[in-house]
Amino acid sequence: MVGFSYHVSHEQFKPRELLNWAQLAEKAGFTGALSSDHFKPWSCKQAEQGGNGFAWSWLGAAMQATSLEFGVVNAPGQRYHPAIIAQAAATLAEMFPGRFWMALGSGQALNERITGDLYPTKFERNERLQECVDVIKSLFAGESVTYYGSYITVEEAKLYVQPETAPQIFGAALTPETAKWVGSWADGMVTVSQPYEKLRKMVDAFHAGGGEGKPMYLQVHLSYSNTDEKARKGAYEQWKNNTIESIVEEEIYTPEQFDAAAKYIRPDDLDDHIRISSEPKNHIDWIRKDIELGFSNIILHNANVEQERFIKDFGEKVLPVLKK
Repeated sequence: MVGFSYHVSHEQFKPRELLNWAQLAEKAGFTGALSSDHFKPWSCKQAEQGGNGFAWSWLGAAMQATSLEFGVVNAPGQRYHPAIIAQAAATLAEMFPGRFWMALGSGQALNERITGDLYPTKFERNERLQECVDVIKSLFAGESVTYYGSYITVEEAKLYVQPETAPQIFGAALTPETAKWVGSWADGMVTVSQPYEKLRKMVDAFHAGGGEGKPMYLQVHLSYSNTDEKARKGAYEQWKNNTIESIVEEEIYTPEQFDAAAKYIRPDDLDDHIRISSEPKNHIDWIRKDIELGFSNIILHNANVEQERFIKDFGEKVLPVLKK
């Protein structure tokens, strides 16, 4: 059974708006939601973006206000100590059994550099993430953890509130190399939509690394409106900064730098990154291919500001067809 989730984009919108839309999404037939966890938006232009709600506060309210399954994308190790993330996740899982999971990644300078600590290389960030995952898993297992690693220190940490079932830990991957590595330690993989052949390479790499038989979730960046022109314009205004290659995107650390780096991106450059169409049938056809690749949770992120139109129309014209 494939799930269809609504993406909660804190870097774009205010928390109250996102809560209302999560409730609308449930009524429209969405089965879950995925929350981002940002400190800064992608753009400094407040007319385009300006949200940075604290995801963990918001999650408690949203899970009480809906019956959706929720996930969050998080980067432990610099902005967050892994023991604190384990405590936060265990609390949500205890309060809302079977409804919470998390995707852990190595992070982006945009959010993690606010601590003032040295921002490590990608290799070092992956090693730090592995240490964090090991600590979180040990805490979920009920152990008392003392750990002196290369990047993480923990002394006498223990979770005294344990959920009946620990939250699943997914690995967030943007490249085949990361997907293969994630397959070795994660309960599943979360990745983002790409052209079909690139996406298939992600799946193959995850399986080759040990992910065969584990669930795969796909975050689909799309732009939907009543015309193709409005859909493209909305995607360009809101999400062009996020089409920068990941090797660059992970190192930029202010919204102003993102605006400068995206200065020469044109509206036609978005097509490899965002599925732009006003036709529900096109979105249905794209998602069917995702499902054929083995993705069991399709997380739909409408990158423009027309959230209510997207939720309503997909609830009426897209999800019922796919659920058949």
